[in-house]
Amino acid sequence: MSSTTHSSAQYIKIFYILLALTVIEVAIVYLGLPKMLLAALLVIFAVWKAALVAMHFMHLKFEKRTLAMVALVPFVLCVFLILMLMPDIFPH
Repeated sequence: MSSTTHSSAQYIKIFYILLALTVIEVAIVYLGLPKMLLAALLVIFAVWKAALVAMHFMHLKFEKRTLAMVALVPFVLCVFLILMLMPDIFPH
């Protein structure tokens, strides 16, 4: 059994990073960006925050390969389906 350190300083650091990402998300909304760019940026930040929570608070940083497959496959399918529906959503 490997010994892992669970210092409160690490958790506080991650908490402040998550808080900063949330503040950045709110600031991005008020920049007046085009809707597609705004949506893409917010999704990127949400995935980044979810990965931080999963890695540090759910202790999944030791399950990298399995977690990557579980997260990547549905994400790829979702992107594929969105791209296939784009002509129907935004007709010329």
